[in-house]
Amino acid sequence: QSDLVESGGGLVQPGGSLRLSCATSGHMLDYYTFAWFRQAPGKEREGVSCISSHGSFTKYEDSVKGRFAISRDNAKNMLYLQLDSLKPEDTATYYCAAKYTGYSAVCQFNDYHYWGQGTQVTVSS
Repeated sequence: QSDLVESGGGLVQPGGSLRLSCATSGHMLDYYTFAWFRQAPGKEREGVSCISSHGSFTKYEDSVKGRFAISRDNAKNMLYLQLDSLKPEDTATYYCAAKYTGYSAVCQFNDYHYWGQGTQVTVSS
């Protein structure tokens, strides 16, 4: 069983919202950095958002700034990505990812070692 399991994807109209969830293993709590990536057909995988080990720092890819919000709930072993004002170009498979960093003050989109199976987000009228 994967350490990361995504859910919450689906079909939504432009301008709509979705909330993606990622259930994590209990050992990935305080000292893991998490991220969401996405991959559209025919395109390379790209980092969408990441969050530092204790949640104090977040980072977003330019095209999603102001529309997406990442959060984590260590008590529930969960990672979330709120997707608002969705556009057709947001259509992709979204992946949850994690890496051990110890305490991290910032986050980046490189060197993630744990991956979920992905959840499909389709934005279409």
